Amino acid sequence: MLKSRSRPTIVPVAGTGTIDSRREGDQLIVTLAGRWDVPTVIALEPAVRTIQADRGTSATIDMAGVTLLDTVGAIAVSRLRDDLAKSGDVELTGVRPAHAALLEQIESIDAQPLPVQPKVTIIDLIADLGAATVRLGYEARELVGFFGELAVVFGRLLIHPGRLRLTSITRHMQDVGIDAMPIVGLLAFLVGVVLTFISGDQLQRFGASIFIVNLIGIGVLRELGILITAIIVAGRSGSAFTAEIGTMKINQEIDAMRTIGLDPMEILVIPRTVALMVMLIPLGFFADIVMIGGGALMANLSLGISFPQFINQFQSAISIQHLWVGFIKTPFFAFVIAMVGCFHGLKVAGSAESVGQQTTQSVVQSIFLVITLDAIFAVIFSQIGW
Repeated sequence: MLKSRSRPTIVPVAGTGTIDSRREGDQLIVTLAGRWDVPTVIALEPAVRTIQADRGTSATIDMAGVTLLDTVGAIAVSRLRDDLAKSGDVELTGVRPAHAALLEQIESIDAQPLPVQPKVTIIDLIADLGAATVRLGYEARELVGFFGELAVVFGRLLIHPGRLRLTSITRHMQDVGIDAMPIVGLLAFLVGVVLTFISGDQLQRFGASIFIVNLIGIGVLRELGILITAIIVAGRSGSAFTAEIGTMKINQEIDAMRTIGLDPMEILVIPRTVALMVMLIPLGFFADIVMIGGGALMANLSLGISFPQFINQFQSAISIQHLWVGFIKTPFFAFVIAMVGCFHGLKVAGSAESVGQQTTQSVVQSIFLVITLDAIFAVIFSQIGW
């Protein structure tokens, strides 16, 4: 029998459906009619929840009058049947074949409650920080070991230069140098334009517009030219090194090299490192020229400094020493980018996901180390008066 009910209950919903609950002897009869879809379930949910039978009372759900049943309606019917089944037997009658198939499909789904996410405490955050620090320490140790191995191979090749693979080096020189010139030139030009526009606006307020030449010349030759180039190369060529070697690792090509007695360091790492160390110098010089050219163009358009004035001021204010400061750092940047890119390529393990993860780490670590090296060189040159 119905709890706290002594007469039939009919809840109509305009344009949707109805639900009727009544008692016939020792049996509870629940009659559904009309459209049982999302609007009906929303409107009838309070009424459906109130329908309960006493323990030991059987129930019948009559669906002969249901004209439409969608997934939400089927879930509501299934939930009503499960609630009534806690008190006794439940029987569905008058179910159309299409509705029966949908109800069977709903019953076959093993709906599990969403897992409760554990609360993150300060202890968890400290533990995560400690684990990340330990991983960073292990990776730094591996990178130092890889640097030592690379140094040993370089020393061996200096003793036996005939082992250098000039064909491979030449191909990589084109990949990391000539093919990178368009993107390096474009970004260098834009950086020169932006730097001149922002700095020139400030200098013009003090009537010192001509000194934009000093700022552009020194800043580009000493720092920005090679630094921007190294960052671009780290994102472009360093990531390519990791992806190429990582793919070979997945395809077991590196294992095959070792099987036939070839050293992957000589075959894969040394040619890329040498090529990048050779090509980053002219690539950086190209970026310097384009960046200064973009600055000269912007100075002419926004500050009224003619090209002859720009060149004369540049020659009188900028010494060749600033150019050498930039060039001295270049091979170190190139070595770090190539080493980190190849190191992470050889760390790839077993899946394409690992290639993506190692490529991301390669780019991040390369850029971090390049900027760190640049800061160290800036301190050193400052101390020696350069």
